[in-house]
Amino acid sequence: MAPAQITQLLQRGSDGDTSAYNQLYTFVYQELRQVARRIRRQVGVGTDQTLQTTALVHEVYLRLIDQESVSWECRNQFFGMAARAMRFVLIDYLRHKQAAKRGGKQGPISLHEWELDIPDQTATYLTDLHDALEKLEQIDARSARIVECRFFGGMTIEETASGMGLSPATVKRNWNLTRAWLYQQMKSS
Repeated sequence: MAPAQITQLLQRGSDGDTSAYNQLYTFVYQELRQVARRIRRQVGVGTDQTLQTTALVHEVYLRLIDQESVSWECRNQFFGMAARAMRFVLIDYLRHKQAAKRGGKQGPISLHEWELDIPDQTATYLTDLHDALEKLEQIDARSARIVECRFFGGMTIEETASGMGLSPATVKRNWNLTRAWLYQQMKSS
């Protein structure tokens, strides 16, 4: 499906046409699965766990269409928001898993019941990255969004630029500087 058609469905969905979201899901589902598989490979989580990838995609999609105040402008904006949602779904899961290990109370869980085999070292890396991104959001929210799009969304420089309304040169420059900053933050934690 062409990016313009996806944008059209997003805009119709924003205007209250729920059938547009159903159509959209069939078109973006495989791409969201590819993003989920890529991020799971990138952080060291096995790729043979189809059900877990599916659950991750479903949770992300539910969070995306539950956005009442979003005015969808383009496909890349949607996938940028998907990257952010994926980040928070993974972090919520890891925090829940860590709390359970420490004997903490288990609160309400939506699709987090799925079992994702994330090694402790990877879990620590992801939570450190999340903490560093939260610090970065206080300093430079735009750079934090760029990291989400690139790392959690697997978006190219051009896709990130389009989704954020920036030039590719600005995204590339911020990406390079931000990676160095994140490395220092995570190294010191």
